[in-house]
Amino acid sequence: MYSFMGGGLFCAGVGNILLIVSTATDYWMQYRHSSNYMHQGLWRYCVPGKCMTHTDSIAYWDATRAFMILSLLACFIGIIIGVMAFIHYSSFDGFDKTFAAGILFFISCFFVLLAMAVYTGVTVNYYGKRYGSWRFSWSYIMGWVAVVLTFFSGIFYMCAYRMHECPRNSNSR
Repeated sequence: MYSFMGGGLFCAGVGNILLIVSTATDYWMQYRHSSNYMHQGLWRYCVPGKCMTHTDSIAYWDATRAFMILSLLACFIGIIIGVMAFIHYSSFDGFDKTFAAGILFFISCFFVLLAMAVYTGVTVNYYGKRYGSWRFSWSYIMGWVAVVLTFFSGIFYMCAYRMHECPRNSNSR
């Protein structure tokens, strides 16, 4: 049980770091415009020599930002509850902390998956037609790796919950 919880905490910790870096950096997409390479993130776009904040409130950027922030919060709260379950912190005995952490990691995975799907769909349809030379960059890739890590965190915590519950169920018969 503790090995599953440890693996879940490791994946969640790395996933949370990747979520922070992915959300904060400006390398979601790189493209070539007027013989200059430019890149953009969720908050800023950069041309050679300077970066400027996005001044337009475009719905897909707002949705992607919101889902990434919600994913960060769910993952962070899941880590806190997961650590409490790992060290047997006895506060809040009314619910199983292992199950709650697993659910929060799945919620985090769902939110980051939504963010990545929204960004991918709009970017491919808009920039794919507008610019001939563009590509997704490393911040974007980190977001997809965070999807996988938060998913496995949820799997690990659900396995730990299941291992914890099985002895209880077999003894009650």
